[in-house]
Formats: sequence, structure tokens, C-alpha cells
Amino acid sequence: MSSSLLEAVDIKAPVAVSWALWENVERWPSFLSHVKHVQRIDGKTFAWQVALPGADKGFVAELTEVVPQDRIAWHTTEGVHHAGVVTFHHLSATESRVTLQIEYDPQGFIEHLGALTNLDATLANYDLGEFKKMAERAVSEGAGG
Repeated sequence: MSSSLLEAVDIKAPVAVSWALWENVERWPSFLSHVKHVQRIDGKTFAWQVALPGADKGFVAELTEVVPQDRIAWHTTEGVHHAGVVTFHHLSATESRVTLQIEYDPQGFIEHLGALTNLDATLANYDLGEFKKMAERAVSEGAGG
């Protein structure tokens, strides 16, 4: 059984700032709480280590689409099956929306429970909140000097 989540956050930062922080996949552990490490294998492929309730997992994911300041999409090629896309939406000159969509196959009791209880969506919302803080801090630090 496949599961999916779709979450979004509005940020007081232009798309260019949101994009600049998100475009480097190796930076994702700084705002995605369950991602412990991402290592570049080549220009499109990355090895991931994630810590989920009840299990640590590793997998290899490939970037399938990168459109600057618009979208980043990926899917796994080894390990757990999941695919995702993050999109960047221009709301105004000073605001953007980041939307995260993930499709995955829960494995084991804990992951099925997380999908059924929306724990996965709660985690995604938390992570998007952390990203929002990071982007807004980048804007205030940039404006401050």
C-alpha cells in the first residue's frame, strides 16, 4: 500500500532565497529532522541516511528533475521506495510558498502506523517550519548587513 503526503509553508522570503537554501541536497539534513546525512555520489545521485521512529534506513535517490527556482524532484533507486518533489511558488517580491509532496511505501509496523496516524505529515510540517525559520533568518541577516 502506497502512502502520500502533501504539505506547504508560506515564507517571508523571495523564491530565490528559498531555492538557494533547498537546491543543495547535501544541506537537507540541516532542516529535515529525520535526514541524518546525504552524500553526493555523482551529479544526480545521492546516498541518504535517515532516522525514523523505530528504524534507521539508508537508500540511494536520483534527482529526476531540477528546474531552478521552480522544482526539484527525485525518486529512490536502491533501498526503501519513495519519490518526492518540492516546488517553489512566487507569492510576492518578498514571499514564497514551498510545497513538499512525497509518495512512499511504508515498511513495517511503525511506518504503517505513522502513515495511518498522519505522523508523517506532522513530521513534514515540523521540517517545513524549520526550513521557514532558516529562510527568514537568511533574509533578515542579509538585510541586516
